[in-house]
Amino acid sequence: MTRTAEKIDALVREDSSMTEALEAIREEADENGGEVEWADVRDDLTSGQWGRLIEKGILVDGNDGFEIADREAYDDALDGDGATGDLPDDDIEADTSWSQWDKTAGAGSLLLMFGYWIDSVKETVGSSIDVLLGPLDAALPFYAVILSVALLTGLYSTLLQANLMNPEVIGKYQERMKAMQEKQKDIQDRKKDAEERGASEAELERLENELERAREEQMEAMADNIGMFKEQFRPMVWIMLFTIPLFLWMYWKIGNFGSGGVEDTVVMPLIGEVRWTDSVIGPMRAWIVWYFLCSMGFTQLLRKSLNIDMSPTGS
Repeated sequence: MTRTAEKIDALVREDSSMTEALEAIREEADENGGEVEWADVRDDLTSGQWGRLIEKGILVDGNDGFEIADREAYDDALDGDGATGDLPDDDIEADTSWSQWDKTAGAGSLLLMFGYWIDSVKETVGSSIDVLLGPLDAALPFYAVILSVALLTGLYSTLLQANLMNPEVIGKYQERMKAMQEKQKDIQDRKKDAEERGASEAELERLENELERAREEQMEAMADNIGMFKEQFRPMVWIMLFTIPLFLWMYWKIGNFGSGGVEDTVVMPLIGEVRWTDSVIGPMRAWIVWYFLCSMGFTQLLRKSLNIDMSPTGS
């Protein structure tokens, strides 16, 4: 990005109406051999906008008036090939759209969640998964079985997030909100300075209108941020689709321990010996707490070992 494009980007972020002013200057320059005078465009932009373009070096002295310092960068910025101060919303929406498979996974996850409340679903899912995990349960104590399940869920959760969630798209949304916040702050600062120096009513009104437009843009952007939540939630439906059956199996297995008159116990750090069905942190039972502790630990280790960074990145 050239310096001219960066300057135009900054100006548009400060004042959204600057785009129309820049377009008017380009049209006038095209009609007058590349030069433009204030008298030719005074109906299309304010004196403050004209002054800032000269101050930023976007307009420089010509033979009879002013000319655009870097016409190529100027055109690129206005036509969308350079900086324009706006993000390509259509591209972002395309990036966050869910496929039919994603929607199917979401529906499947919702259906499986009924297993937590409907015993017949829990029994069906639990006994089905027991065909796969039964041999592991027979070979290991139950705390090691939960640890193994946590390792498995941590592995596929990490891989699914790395492949289905795009940090760049999330970064775009965050950058847009940050830019709008900075724009609003800049207008507020300019308005405060204008009030302190006793600016005219017209200038104060213009700044107030700019501030109102900036607030409206920010509110619209917040409504559009549903795309960011869609992008973040997309891998979650797949993780839930694979994890809920494993959870139902553990839930079913713990229930079978109780019904058989056997209460398996485990010695947990800082807590001591507890039964799997005991509540140890609020209403959370011991087996759930043990699973989450193992899962969080394995997930962090897997991300570091696989060099997977899910932090949002800018475009």
